[in-house]
Amino acid sequence: MPTTPATAANSSSNGTAEAIMLELVDENGTTIGTAEKLAAHQPPGQLHRAFSVFLFDEQGRLLLQRRALGKYHSPGVWSNTCCGHPYPGEAPFAAAARRTHEELGVSPSLLAEAGTVRYNHPDPASGLVEQEFNHLFVGMAQDGLHPDPEEVGETAFVTAEELAEQHARAPFSAWFMTVLDAARPAIRELTGPSAGW
Repeated sequence: MPTTPATAANSSSNGTAEAIMLELVDENGTTIGTAEKLAAHQPPGQLHRAFSVFLFDEQGRLLLQRRALGKYHSPGVWSNTCCGHPYPGEAPFAAAARRTHEELGVSPSLLAEAGTVRYNHPDPASGLVEQEFNHLFVGMAQDGLHPDPEEVGETAFVTAEELAEQHARAPFSAWFMTVLDAARPAIRELTGPSAGW
């Protein structure tokens, strides 16, 4: 994985875990400071920069991941392909590509910006709050997946119809429908009208 100034500044050289810092933003997405990751998610939450990735295969099926059971935030629920937070000073596009590779072991063959969405979603199970200014990305996944079991419990490629059925019977992340609906115009452009998104 290439090293950038942002990733170098946020990685530990001696193998010890360091606090993960997030970029705090105003309502326009302008950086106004930083906060430690868990602190930013404590109620009522601090507005911070995030990203969400939606990758599709050649058949127009969306790649979902079920978050690993060991994650402190929203464990065991289904969500979009990848989501996370850029390091302070890291471009959202670079962060999206980096985390997709770290979590799923795949580099998107295509990744395009799909707008932004701002939301406030409390997570009843953990008590944490998602106050996010979220950068959306859509793309294609053609390589074999190699998920990191500490991050990802399960993956599935689903059609729009299969997603509706799964969403009705399985738990999904609190933010999933918000980011999916915001990304739909770009998803339709990527997958074409026949995919049903």
